[in-house]
Amino acid sequence: MKNKKSKILLVDDHPIVRERLAELINQQADLTVCGDCGDAAECWQLIEDQQPDLAIVDLSLKTTPGLELIKDLKQRYPALPVLVLTMHDEVLYAERALRAGARGYITKQEATPTILKAIHNVLEGELYISESLARKLVGALLGGPGAGADRQALVLKQLTDRELEVFQLLGQVRGTRQIADQLKIDIKTVETYQHRLKEKFQISSLDELRQYATTMARNPTQ
Repeated sequence: MKNKKSKILLVDDHPIVRERLAELINQQADLTVCGDCGDAAECWQLIEDQQPDLAIVDLSLKTTPGLELIKDLKQRYPALPVLVLTMHDEVLYAERALRAGARGYITKQEATPTILKAIHNVLEGELYISESLARKLVGALLGGPGAGADRQALVLKQLTDRELEVFQLLGQVRGTRQIADQLKIDIKTVETYQHRLKEKFQISSLDELRQYATTMARNPTQ
C-alpha cells in the first residue's frame, strides 16, 4: 500500500521525551509511533507485538545500557534498523553505537528537521551521521589537526564499552552497588573497572574519578 506508514518504536527512559518525540513523529504523513517504553525489558514484547520498521534508542536507560541493547537488537532482530537519539556526545559514542549495530546517530540538541531527516534516511536503508561528525571521523582517519591532541578525549575513546558504561554511571552520581545492580555484575567487578579507569586517566582517588566523570557528563566536549 502506497499510504502505509512506517512504524516507529521509541526506547527512552524519560516519558516527556517520548511524548514530545511521538507528537513530532505522528504529525508526519508517512510515520507513526507504534509503541514506546523506558527500557530494554519493556521493548521486546513491543517488538513482537508491533513489528516496528525502526527503533529509536537512547543510550541512557533505566537498567540496561543502550549500547548493550543495540547489540542484543542486532543479534535478535538483524533486519530492524536502530537510530540512536541521545544527549551523549557523538564524538565519544557514535562510533561505538555504529559498531554495536546502529544505523544512525543523532543528538537531542539537533533541530526537528534534522531528526526527521535522520529517521527517513535510516528507514531508507542509509547510514546517518551528522556532517560535523563525518568531518571529525575523516580528520581522525587522516591524522589531521587536532586528531588525538587532547589526551583525556583520546583516553575516553580508547575505553572499552563496559569501562565507558561504568564511567558514564559514575558521572550520574551512582554508587558502586548501584552500578553493579544496573549492569548486572558483582561489586568486585565494578571496583576492578573503577581501578582501571583511575589508571587510564591517571587519577588517584575514586572521589576524583567521580568528580571528573560528573564534569564530563555536563560538558562532554571538554
